[in-house]
Amino acid sequence: MRAALRGRIGLYMQLIRWDRPAGWLLLLWPTLTALWIAADGWPGWHLLLVFCLGTVLMRSAGCCVNDVADRDFDRHVKRTANRPVTRGALTVKQALRFGAMLALLAFLLVLTTNAPTIALSFAALAVALLYPYAKRWLAMPQAVLGLAFSFGIPMAFSAALGGTQWSLAAVNAAVPLSAWALLLTNMFWVLAYDTEYAMVDRDDDIHLAIKTSAVTLGRFDVAAVMGFYVIHLAGWTALGLRLGLGRIFLAGIALAALQALWHYFLIRSRSRDGCFKAFRSNHWLGFAIFAGGALDLGLR
Repeated sequence: MRAALRGRIGLYMQLIRWDRPAGWLLLLWPTLTALWIAADGWPGWHLLLVFCLGTVLMRSAGCCVNDVADRDFDRHVKRTANRPVTRGALTVKQALRFGAMLALLAFLLVLTTNAPTIALSFAALAVALLYPYAKRWLAMPQAVLGLAFSFGIPMAFSAALGGTQWSLAAVNAAVPLSAWALLLTNMFWVLAYDTEYAMVDRDDDIHLAIKTSAVTLGRFDVAAVMGFYVIHLAGWTALGLRLGLGRIFLAGIALAALQALWHYFLIRSRSRDGCFKAFRSNHWLGFAIFAGGALDLGLR
């Protein structure tokens, strides 16, 4: 009985990629950077816990939806063929029920913040549900993923700066234009690392007629990835300086740039192992920017 229960729990842990924290770290670092900037330093334990736990829960819920949406494709891809829903170890209903429960827990956390953040959470959920199906229609579905993975930025600003009113004006007041600019800039980082991820499965995706940025960009994929990194880092630098960050933040940007340069040497040969290693290490790039921003604000 206990062995069966452990096996069932293990399947759900596989479903949400519990053994691969890089996925939720990619969401977490830009969200926390925005939270520190919005709060002008330490945001307090409440908001920190809301956004850390909420990020893990929503990324996990997204994995449930993604695996259901892609189950017919995943069985033809070596890297994904053994996922619980794909191989039939969990049913579609079980995966969706678990994902819904995780999303509900995340929403309960959002309810402890304020009205503008709650309003934004509905838009964030809609984008998260849209992404798994975007690859059916869009040549660059990673742009939709970029929006989904960056929505924590305006939510962090609204949680730190928002009031109690339920209106569009209240959301506009809580989320300045600089927050939306950070979201747009962060989308280019998602385009960079998810194109690296797509390069791993390019041959399989071409065979299955799945649209990804790696397929769309073709032989310009490596150049495009590096261009995405440049736009991302230049954007965060300009906006960080505009928002009052200084030398320590710039040191974090410099460390992030060195990591992006290292990724060029990992992906230039387009080997599966090199591209996957570049993707999985991207959370350190995000951490460098967060650490630079948090230290800069904390040591004033």
